[in-house]
Amino acid sequence: MKKIYFACSIRGGRDDAEIYAGLVASIKKQAEVLTEIFADQKLTSAGMNKPSNDIWSIDMAWVTAADGLIAEVTNPSLGVGYEIAKAEDMHKPILCLFRPSSERKLSAMIGGNPSVIVIEYQTPGQAEAAIKEFISKL
Repeated sequence: MKKIYFACSIRGGRDDAEIYAGLVASIKKQAEVLTEIFADQKLTSAGMNKPSNDIWSIDMAWVTAADGLIAEVTNPSLGVGYEIAKAEDMHKPILCLFRPSSERKLSAMIGGNPSVIVIEYQTPGQAEAAIKEFISKL
């Protein structure tokens, strides 16, 4: 079974936690989600109750172990951008999901990166279809 690193905003805000949970459920139909805890709706913007250096070590081990990275990038997050860059450095396939209906702007560093697949979605079904296609090609 393929392993996916799911990236989403944590300290940058948890307004989309319900959406993250749905995306993780979609991923789990086809792959193991190394970062399932990130979609836990009980997780607050304070993040995991660990020192920052421990979080960095754990997350980098998960990125290294993953076959691919799927990120929900609607809510801007420095951490997610960092994780995407590290996955790119490791030549991991990367899928970024963005909801244009949020009235937010997608970072040009994500949208303009030829190494990143960016899919705009409006509905959970559209996101699930993109996830299914991405994982099938790993």
